[in-house]
Amino acid sequence: MADDAPDLRLFTTVPPPADPGDYRETVRRAARLAEAAGFTGALVYSDNNTVDPWVVAQDVLEATGHLVPLVALQPVYQHPYAVAKRIATLGAVHGRRIALNLVAGAAVGDLAALGDETAHDERYERLTEYARLVGELLAGRGPVTFEGRHYRVRALPLTPAMPAHLLPELYISGSSEAGRRAGRELGAVPVRYPEPPGATGPDGYAQLRGGGVRIGIIARDTEREAWETAHRRFPASRAGRIAQLMARNASDSHWVARLSAAEEFPGGPDSPYWMGPFRSYATFCPYLVGSHAKVDREVARYLDAGCRTFIMDTAREDADYAATAAVFDRLLRRRTAADTQPVTP
Repeated sequence: MADDAPDLRLFTTVPPPADPGDYRETVRRAARLAEAAGFTGALVYSDNNTVDPWVVAQDVLEATGHLVPLVALQPVYQHPYAVAKRIATLGAVHGRRIALNLVAGAAVGDLAALGDETAHDERYERLTEYARLVGELLAGRGPVTFEGRHYRVRALPLTPAMPAHLLPELYISGSSEAGRRAGRELGAVPVRYPEPPGATGPDGYAQLRGGGVRIGIIARDTEREAWETAHRRFPASRAGRIAQLMARNASDSHWVARLSAAEEFPGGPDSPYWMGPFRSYATFCPYLVGSHAKVDREVARYLDAGCRTFIMDTAREDADYAATAAVFDRLLRRRTAADTQPVTP
């Protein structure tokens, strides 16, 4: 798929921690399956309740030939010099690049536990400064002196040097104006949790141009098959709904507030857009559910709008990797065929 569409980025999400003795192989197996299906990379989460994302990224690199770890980077966890050193070291050891998912937010309780009371918009200002310092260190132009509001360094060198072709791509949440502004300043790809067009007005898809979406897909030969799978994987749960509402109250993220307010079928009965898994606290993104034809049409709208990055939810079964990649393969083949049709005078 990468050869067919060099500008398309398709990421899976690394499974969350499971049994300690098995988790390393779980990560490696997921990475190998994603690479075999043609994915670009794999998102690695980072928060107070999961494992160190850099250790996971190392396993992704060791298990694959070219899959790109998309590491969630939250400034409150470590100094930008430590991050630059990790990135440069992975580049030196593996000759591979990673990508960075720049994260400003977290559960308010997680930030409070770390003694961080920085307001929402100021966290994005700090994140911008943080990413700039990491970038200057990786640029390899010699010792770095940086004077910022949140970070200051004096004549700081970075060893090993980072080859220019391994410099990381940047991604950032584009759900709030503060996030979009930070993305523009850093040249980062803005990623959104998309809404159906009826919820955002006629220009809903246009907001995605040049950016990305975080979403899940369950597509089958028939509507019935797809929905049977969806409800088996994500059964409605009163306890889950309560947990989701509690999470909503514990977050100041704009995307959490927006999705929490959505109905289960905000696009209407004929839309494949489903909020069930989010509402039951089973995952953190919307899903597209339905027949191959219906799901393909919805994904095609994202592509037509100029969306070129898709960060998929964690696969629940091994077959999900190939099934998801097949959606994009079908659409890309159709576009290629349409582009090569002769023009009739």
